[in-house]
Amino acid sequence: MARRVSKRKRSGREDYMLSEQLKIEEGVFDNRTMMMLSKLFTHKIISALRFIIAKGKEGNVYLGNAGEEVKAEYVAVKIFRIETSSFHNRVEYMIGDPRFPKIKKSLFWIVNEWCKKEFGNLKIAHAAKIHAPIPYYFAGNVLAMEFLGDSDNLAPKLKDVFVENPKRVLKAIIKDIKKLYEYELVHADVSEYNILMKDAVPYMIDFGQAVIAKHPNAMMFLRRDVYNITKYFQRKYRFETDPEGAYDYVTGKNKTYSL
Repeated sequence: MARRVSKRKRSGREDYMLSEQLKIEEGVFDNRTMMMLSKLFTHKIISALRFIIAKGKEGNVYLGNAGEEVKAEYVAVKIFRIETSSFHNRVEYMIGDPRFPKIKKSLFWIVNEWCKKEFGNLKIAHAAKIHAPIPYYFAGNVLAMEFLGDSDNLAPKLKDVFVENPKRVLKAIIKDIKKLYEYELVHADVSEYNILMKDAVPYMIDFGQAVIAKHPNAMMFLRRDVYNITKYFQRKYRFETDPEGAYDYVTGKNKTYSL
């Protein structure tokens, strides 16, 4: 892509931003990714791709203008990096999952299947009627889903806000974990980093690692999810949370969960 560069001396920040943009173009928008992105335009999921709204180890999330097939103003477009080595660490969430009877060593295969897996998990989450992004479309290493935010700003992560009613928010998260489990899916990475707060409501995100209940480590992941989020609220808001009682509620041993 041609780039017009001014002859004036750039500041250190401008040099940094230019360097980061070059990394994005060279690292994410390779030929394969461009082909996958074109499908979002062809299927009228997006009409334009605007700018990064979130960065992660696995990839970046971009804001897109919604296309004719999406009844919203914006779309969140998650682009998984092909070159990232972290996907080799994700195989543990695929081995033992009957949806992936054969695990290939190809990095392209792992990344594409991870994207497909997150799309499928989001569909289950949507069917379970929990607070999570609505999945729209996926192709290769590109996933389009509901944008959670206000105007063109992404909703903040739970870790970055101080909620007015923490007990109510924690109960909402535990109820969503339970609903998801009743649909035989375990998020497997519930934390203050993977929950966005929109209109005082907690939304779970990042479902790539989520496993079905038949996965051999599903119950271990479920217990970890419950313990991590309850302990986070206990540390930050200084009230007792009873993680074991919350786990029993999620799994059906207890009918209620109180704080």
